[in-house]
Amino acid sequence: MNLKDYIRSVPNFPNPGIMFRDITPLLSAPEAFGFAIRQFADRFRAAKPTAILAAESRGFIFAAPLALELGAAFVPVRKPGKLPFETRKFEYDLEYGSDALEMHVDAIHSGSRVLLVDDLLATGGTIEACVKLAEGSQAEVVGCAFLIELSFLKGRDRLKNHDVFSLMQYDSED
Repeated sequence: MNLKDYIRSVPNFPNPGIMFRDITPLLSAPEAFGFAIRQFADRFRAAKPTAILAAESRGFIFAAPLALELGAAFVPVRKPGKLPFETRKFEYDLEYGSDALEMHVDAIHSGSRVLLVDDLLATGGTIEACVKLAEGSQAEVVGCAFLIELSFLKGRDRLKNHDVFSLMQYDSED
């Protein structure tokens, strides 16, 4: 199955010159959505992850069914102030400013085998922050999985010490 057939390219969104890769056609096609989840599961089943960690919000869409498929916990990572219990926080720099992500302090533990999942790998900042959160809990990151990779933005370079897998790659903005 060619998953790119289920991705809509929207020019000039959210800003002029940006080609937005819209995943909603894939989400509305059960055969394509299920295929994507099965591809992730097949790729990482042997790694035996105990937790699937994803940053809000589109990463949740893929991480939750994958966690069920692999018999692993689902761990949501959110913006500060969104989780109701004590959290672990990681702050990181952006091109213009900074941001932060949080997860519950008891979400993963030393020895947890964590797979990080997101819909899109662009520059890699968000997923790198998730790696730091997981490693700060003494967990082992067994991989980073993405539906789409914008390879021309070289986000993979920030994750070079980890197993990075993407179902689709786009080599240019076009």
